[in-house]
Amino acid sequence: MSIEKDESIEERITTEILVDANNAEEQAMGWFYYLQDTLVFPFKAKCFTKRNTSPIKVEQIVEAIGIADEEDCTHEMFVEIYYEDDVLSIPLAQIEPIDADEDTQLAVGDWHYWVERDYEL
Repeated sequence: MSIEKDESIEERITTEILVDANNAEEQAMGWFYYLQDTLVFPFKAKCFTKRNTSPIKVEQIVEAIGIADEEDCTHEMFVEIYYEDDVLSIPLAQIEPIDADEDTQLAVGDWHYWVERDYEL
């Protein structure tokens, strides 16, 4: 695990996001609905890490325009961006909001915390 445990984030995840989640599928749905209800789209974001499954590059600025479909978010959370002449889903863990409201920044931070603590769905 690359970051220390933060009790306030753990509490929010337990009581607001994963409340009543008993398995990985329910956890994924908890995260999906939390992010769907909390993220305010569109928002600008910067890529801060390379992912082999994503064509965006470190330092690239993108505009997140929505959360990916529920069925695409069963093991990881994805957001949609405009990419070239299409809409592409990229991992939320790959980007950091740079022009987003406070709730969006907090929700993305919660997901980053989950991923960086090596928690899994």
